Amino acid sequence: MKLNPAVKSFISAFVILLVLFIVTGISLYVIPGANSNWAWPLASILVLGSDSGGMIIAITIFLLIIGGAIHILKETGLIEGVISATVLKFKDKSFLLMALLVLLFMSMGAFVGVFEEVVPLVPLMILLSKRMGWDDLTGLGISILACGLGFAAAVSNPFTIGVAQQLADLPMFSGALLRMGVFATVYTVLLAFLWTRSKHIKGTVLEEDDLSDLLKTHVPQNAYVFFVALMVGMAIFITASPFVSFLRDISLPVIALVFLIAGLGVGMMANGSLRWVFKTYLKGAVDMSPAIVLILLATGIKHLMVEGALLEIILEAMAENSTNYGAFTSILIVFVSVLGLNFFIGSGSAKAFILMPVVVPMMDMIGVSRQLGVLAFQFGDGFSNVLYPTNAVLLIALGISGVGYGKWLKFILPIQVILLILSVAWLWLGYQIGYGG
Repeated sequence: MKLNPAVKSFISAFVILLVLFIVTGISLYVIPGANSNWAWPLASILVLGSDSGGMIIAITIFLLIIGGAIHILKETGLIEGVISATVLKFKDKSFLLMALLVLLFMSMGAFVGVFEEVVPLVPLMILLSKRMGWDDLTGLGISILACGLGFAAAVSNPFTIGVAQQLADLPMFSGALLRMGVFATVYTVLLAFLWTRSKHIKGTVLEEDDLSDLLKTHVPQNAYVFFVALMVGMAIFITASPFVSFLRDISLPVIALVFLIAGLGVGMMANGSLRWVFKTYLKGAVDMSPAIVLILLATGIKHLMVEGALLEIILEAMAENSTNYGAFTSILIVFVSVLGLNFFIGSGSAKAFILMPVVVPMMDMIGVSRQLGVLAFQFGDGFSNVLYPTNAVLLIALGISGVGYGKWLKFILPIQVILLILSVAWLWLGYQIGYGG
């Protein structure tokens, strides 16, 4: 029996996370000083009672609401209509479209700190990608990958740069000129990677007549106006939220509410049957529910690291070893240490609170600017978000697209190698010019 791509994607991600969960649990009995005296097999449940439990529950509800709303928008034909109109406009300007989309999604990550909020847009970008003659991986590349790399090549990301600089007692968003150079470099590399790859994809671009036919759906014009108005309002909210603490705290609920209103409103305008809208919404929510299992497993691994004292052991080793090497080697130790911890703890702001109290005295001790320490933290925290199978946002995006983790890994490894080299090169340049000194 041939499995649905989404089911295959879920199974592959589940198996990988389960193995990692078990290995982490066993390591509690192997690593000296680790705490094995608690019910570690229940970590994925116990995490709901931890400090991050509220956020996990909020993300779960967010996904269920988004899943139902997106399914309504797809079933009414509205998303198909919006995508077809876009393809008609850029049918002969495919490079321009890709360049603009990559810039848009990277900017959301780099300047605003958006990442998980992009999940609802992934299905749209995949559909757009296929209509342009590309493939599902390209759709993921111009959306979740671009946003994730922008999050790492941050210029004013409040959740990584902002928090880390505050903890390092540096002016908020200082040192931005060099980070703009990082952003431009990563943007160029990603666009070249996606565009070069797209030239080898033998997809089919729909003819203009076919696209025009797709536009002739039973969705009334006022439904399109209603949907676009809501999306513009949401974009303004997302842009403002990182810089207004109150808005930042309610960002996920507001985005979920906007999509819920959009889904229900468009459903009623296009179909008129409340029963149909409810059944369609429920189907979308149920289809999204496997992602909850993956989130619990991924966050359970982080819970094991914290409660089992593995994180404390790693931080102590990091601090001790840094004094035995030269200044630039110590900077690389910070970079590699954050890169490793990102496998277990995806949240950039959480890692900043954990790591910066260790990084700051290290930088002072070896005579390197704290700004360079923040840059090492930034690189270690971000680029691997779209690589590690423990990142819940990545798993959800892959689940929505039906792309298995193995296929994604093969796709992304080349650019990850380039980004690793670029990270070391930018850190070396920063060290040589006395960045932040």
